Amino acid sequence: MINSEPIFTEEIRGVVLHGLHWTASMIELLGVVVIVGGVLAATIWSLNEMRSSAPADAFRSYRANLGRGILLGLEFLIAADIIGMVAIVPSLDRLVVLALIIVIRTFLSFSLQIEIEGRWPWRRHDREAGDAARAL
Repeated sequence: MINSEPIFTEEIRGVVLHGLHWTASMIELLGVVVIVGGVLAATIWSLNEMRSSAPADAFRSYRANLGRGILLGLEFLIAADIIGMVAIVPSLDRLVVLALIIVIRTFLSFSLQIEIEGRWPWRRHDREAGDAARAL
């Protein structure tokens, strides 16, 4: 005899969706905490560096460290968006919104990476090779 009951009952589905929503919320909170922690760490690091180096160098270091904290936080926020919009209630509208959010955050990440390193990401290898050649 074939059992005609669905594999996932509404109760199980509700528990799974609640767990996914909770997970997405925690990852989103972690992203915010990482960004705020990055701001605090970069500020403290920069204030200490101002005592021993030129203000222009300390400012460049501050911007780079601040950008790194924001980049890491953005990665967590993107992960939370993916879980929250696709896994919980998948629909074409949510997928379009997610795609737009990812495009915007990717552009921000790309811009911050250029700001931090001062060069295009695909030129990183050229500089590393040059640094290695000079070291020899």
